[in-house]
Amino acid sequence: MSRLLADLHYDLPDQQIARHPPKQRDGGRLMVVGDGGLVDGTVRDLPSRLEPGDLLVVNDTRVVPARLFLSRSSGGRVEALVLPGSGSGSERLAMLRPGRRLSVGEVLQVEGGVGELRLSECLADGTWRVSIQPDPAYVMALAGHVPLPPYLRRPDEPADRDRYQTVYAGPPGAVAAPTAGLHLSRRLLAALAERGVGLAKVTLHVGPGTFRPLRAQDLSSGQLHAEAWWVSEQTAQAVVQTRSAGGRIVAVGTTATRVLESAALPGGVIAAGQGMTRLFLRPGSRFLVVDRLLTNFHLPGSSLLALVQAFGGVARLQAAYRHAVDAGYRFYSYGDAMFLDLAPPGRRGPR
Repeated sequence: MSRLLADLHYDLPDQQIARHPPKQRDGGRLMVVGDGGLVDGTVRDLPSRLEPGDLLVVNDTRVVPARLFLSRSSGGRVEALVLPGSGSGSERLAMLRPGRRLSVGEVLQVEGGVGELRLSECLADGTWRVSIQPDPAYVMALAGHVPLPPYLRRPDEPADRDRYQTVYAGPPGAVAAPTAGLHLSRRLLAALAERGVGLAKVTLHVGPGTFRPLRAQDLSSGQLHAEAWWVSEQTAQAVVQTRSAGGRIVAVGTTATRVLESAALPGGVIAAGQGMTRLFLRPGSRFLVVDRLLTNFHLPGSSLLALVQAFGGVARLQAAYRHAVDAGYRFYSYGDAMFLDLAPPGRRGPR
């Protein structure tokens, strides 16, 4: 095992996996990791941790109801995760479970009788090219389920339609939520605005690879699964103005961080535009744009944890995760949050 993968390991009691969100969106706990150590608080403390003139940057992608349940003519049940933006017309790519024994040309019936899914081709990576009739958007609107992460080990519920979505969600295209943003209620956003903290939006459509454990080829190539991102001219200008005025760029989540660092220009600003990113931020990486980071507690062995360790330092984050386990924090998508209130490597000390 590589040193990186070994550093990304930790033990978590099963009961600390948050299988449901807190009763109130902003009702989670917040661990503040700073140069002076660790401070336990609540998410509602966030405005007091930021300064007037700071800029909060969020990922406004919208999670689509991409999980379909289907039946075979033999009576077997199949689960499909349809990948948004992966085709045109009726064609899409989908991850099917169980994928064995399925055949090209087979037609699966969508639950509720709202449509059908025809298997066109099995690709080398195990995904399938499928045709969804009468229309993918129509079928998913009527029969699609919230694509909750597998580790929650429960079916989606009506409340997940709201709670597994940020309050500022915009363009649809994600199969997983940008989970740090799930803590930001309208009340908390109003408190941040009253504090004088700005808000800007970027878009990164989170794909299924976000929860995948790192592989040897990821480490050797230094790249991750590709995800589409967009930065508007308004957001690029907000970053420039914040930087020139001495404010800090505060990323909400690892996905917003990947967008900002993918669009980075010299001087810690960004350019408007769009693209596909395979950026792999891991210990040793430089952060050109992001000054502070709000994030959740991530899966062992994941690229998300590698990014957080890159930002805050391996030893510091390992100690923070040990404290989180010992103090009973709730982990993963519906879990508690961490605020890295320190400059990333290379930018410690006064700015």
